[in-house]
Amino acid sequence: MMAWLARRGITPGGVASLTVVGRTSGEPRTVPVTPIAVDGIDYLVAPYGPVAWVHNLRAARVATLQQGRRMQRIEAREVTDAATAARVLQRYVQKTPVVRPVVAAGPEEPLEAFEAIVAEHPVFAYDVSA
Repeated sequence: MMAWLARRGITPGGVASLTVVGRTSGEPRTVPVTPIAVDGIDYLVAPYGPVAWVHNLRAARVATLQQGRRMQRIEAREVTDAATAARVLQRYVQKTPVVRPVVAAGPEEPLEAFEAIVAEHPVFAYDVSA
């Protein structure tokens, strides 16, 4: 249901629709995501691991992010620094309760717990492009 709504730009507060071109199909694929800003930088987190949108974004590096009626073209890069990615993942789990059952570290756990699992949850920083 969420994916169906996301494809139509209808999402609950904080949730956005990410549209990225499929790496093999060449067709646009839309999924719901919850962007998060940490220290003034915008991020996307893959709480369910390296799912299709992660592979597609790694390949394309550009996508469209829509929140409500606002649509933005973004350029994304995967965060390779484990400490930074762990800090973002920790904040994401703290602010997004719905993902807690699928992330092996809870919102009150120390940063070290997130450093141990960050490889399982890709993190992308992104900038809005013109």
